[in-house]
Amino acid sequence: MPAKFRFSDLLNAAQKAWGLGCGDDSLLSLAMPLDGVDPLQALPTLGAGGNYRFLWDNTPGLCLVASGRCQQLDLTGGRRFELAQRFCDLTLARLHDGAPQAPAQARPRVLLAFSFFEESAEQKIDDGAAPSVQAVLPRWQLSRHGLHGWLRVNATISSFSEARELAEQCWLMAEAVQDVTRDPLQANVIRRHQTTEDWQDRYRAPLHQAINLVETGQLHKLVLAVRNSVKLTAPLDPLPLLRRLRQQQTNSCRFLWQRNANDSFFGASPERLLSLRRGYLRSDALAGTACEDDDGQRLLRSEKDRLEHELVVKTITKELQHCGLTPWRRRDPHLSRHGSLTHLHTPITAYASDQAPLKLAKKLHPTPAVAGLPGREAMAWLRVLEPFERGNYAAPIGWIDNQGDAELRVAIRCGHARGHKVDLTAGAGLVRGSCPEREMQEINLKLNVLIKELDTATNTNIRGF
Repeated sequence: MPAKFRFSDLLNAAQKAWGLGCGDDSLLSLAMPLDGVDPLQALPTLGAGGNYRFLWDNTPGLCLVASGRCQQLDLTGGRRFELAQRFCDLTLARLHDGAPQAPAQARPRVLLAFSFFEESAEQKIDDGAAPSVQAVLPRWQLSRHGLHGWLRVNATISSFSEARELAEQCWLMAEAVQDVTRDPLQANVIRRHQTTEDWQDRYRAPLHQAINLVETGQLHKLVLAVRNSVKLTAPLDPLPLLRRLRQQQTNSCRFLWQRNANDSFFGASPERLLSLRRGYLRSDALAGTACEDDDGQRLLRSEKDRLEHELVVKTITKELQHCGLTPWRRRDPHLSRHGSLTHLHTPITAYASDQAPLKLAKKLHPTPAVAGLPGREAMAWLRVLEPFERGNYAAPIGWIDNQGDAELRVAIRCGHARGHKVDLTAGAGLVRGSCPEREMQEINLKLNVLIKELDTATNTNIRGF
């Protein structure tokens, strides 16, 4: 920690925050600078005990980890975006911040994970359905941007003695994470059984039906997903895998939403649903995928991929206009590289002062990049053609801070580990001119983003089933 920062500084901050109106059952937030710590490396110590853990890794930009639950909201059913926004507003407004001058990366945040569908299909509830939305004000938050880091703790307190105790806990945690991050996370190599995956056989019939829907004009686009499940001989620790994804997927945002020690949703998303910074909004249209042997030039010339991409751009632009915004976009897409995959990418920006982040997210989710067009009809067909519950796949995940800044990613390139099982999900956008074999190849490339990392994230044998 910086030499100039002392425990007395932390204690004085707690005393000042208490004096500004803390009382019975007040939410107190204390923070202190903590340089030289990699939050991903520190998460096992920060989240010891096997309860809730979170990772948001945009390194070399913002890296944020969190653990424990100070306040939380779990909802199933309608009005989820509105109610989640209300929870964020009320919770962050109640918070007595002991470090109000801390930089943007250190602000207190509410963390959010949505499900793809507002409600789970009744016939798929036993397939691991997720709540419509989960919102968490974490107990611990550790962030780093560039060379500078901050540790923050949130708690409900009823007396100044509890505020002092919270300051002591924060100081001790800072010492603990500094000690542990001197030792690297270990990633062990495994031998994977070379079994024949059967997801291709399961996917062929719905794929042909979906292509028929777009070829006959019933839909303009449909993004049909497939699930490939992997069994492990021991539960997966996702952190070494995410550490490798930091190296392999440098332009993506690595994420982790770990409900408990046996339930982890993780991945490396290349797609930004929205970000808000000081009133300026950005959303990314990301659609069209090049194979490994394509440098992207064929993708730029592909009529099918350009059509698929333009449908996404126009839909996002239209939805933002419906919110009263004036979006700006590039005339033509450019190429965006994410590991072995290349996509067509068009950033869309707008001035969005005084707009609630989750009101905008409700308008944008789901984009045609993960659902289809027309939206309502495409969603209905996904219920028919996909024999599994999407859960958090392709849904918004991210955070809102106490100044109204926010970032939500679309949770793709992801896996869901529960006990000895990992579910990997990936989709392909189908429009007129889609070729079944090429779409199968694209699905395989997307699944392999995590399959390859599973090979080195644990020392257990795995097998497809």
